[in-house]
Amino acid sequence: MGIYQHYRKEEHSFIDQVLSWQEYVKTRYQAKLTDFLDPREQQIVESVIGKTNDEIQLRIHSGTEHLERKRLIIAPFYEDVTDTSFRLTLMQATYNEKFISLLHRDVMGAFLSLGITRDKLGDIFVTAGHIQIMMAEEIANYVSMNLTTIKNANISLTEEPIAKLLEKEMDWIETDTTVSSLRLDTVLSEIYKMSRKEASAYIKKKQVKVNFKLVVDPKFLLYAGDLISVRGKGRSKFVAMNGETRKNKQRITVARLK
Repeated sequence: MGIYQHYRKEEHSFIDQVLSWQEYVKTRYQAKLTDFLDPREQQIVESVIGKTNDEIQLRIHSGTEHLERKRLIIAPFYEDVTDTSFRLTLMQATYNEKFISLLHRDVMGAFLSLGITRDKLGDIFVTAGHIQIMMAEEIANYVSMNLTTIKNANISLTEEPIAKLLEKEMDWIETDTTVSSLRLDTVLSEIYKMSRKEASAYIKKKQVKVNFKLVVDPKFLLYAGDLISVRGKGRSKFVAMNGETRKNKQRITVARLK
C-alpha cells in the first residue's frame, strides 16, 4: 500500500494526480498551477509533497489567508513564485437587496449553469447587496459576459483588485473532548450535542457533508483536518487527534464555526 495506507480509498485517485504533478515538475522543470482545491485536498498535497524539498517547492497564495478554496503551485525550487503566478481574478457585482434575496447556493447554481466545472471557482461571498466570486483568471472574461442573471436579479460582474476581497476571518470555537470512535455519527453526536441516533438520521437523510462531499454512511471514519457541515446546524471540523485514554477512548480536538 505504501503512501496510500494513510488515506481513504476514495482519495487514492487524487493522490495519483498529486504524484503525477510532482513528477511533471521534476522531469520537465516547469511549474504546475492547480485548479482550486478544497482544504482536505490542500492537506493531501502538503502531506504528499512536503513543505520542504530539495528539488521542488509548494506554494499556496498567501494573500487570501481566510479563503477555503485555493490554487497551489508546485514549482522547481529555484523558480520565483509571485502572487500573479496564481492567476486569480476577483469579480464583483451589486444588486438591490430590498427587492431580492440572494444566497450562496443561488450564485453557485448560476455559475455552474454556464457549464464551467466547480474546480475553476474559488470562494463565493454574498452580503447585503454585494456578490464577490474568486475564480480562475482563464475563465473570468467568459463568466463576466455570460453570468448576467442570478435568480431574478440582473447583475454586471466587474473585476476588482484582490485587496478588496470582503473575506472575513472565520471564528472557530475549539473544544477538547473524547469519543468512543472516529465514526461520523459518533463525532457528530459530540460536536452538535445530539444523540447518536439523531446524528445517524441526519446522515441517512443526506444532510451531512464531509470535505464538501455528501456522506450517507454513519460508519464513515473521520480524519484529522476533515471539514463537516450539517444542514441547519452549521459547520464544524475535526481538528486533531490527541491520543487515547486509559479506557481506549480517542482524545480529539474539534471546532465549531460560531
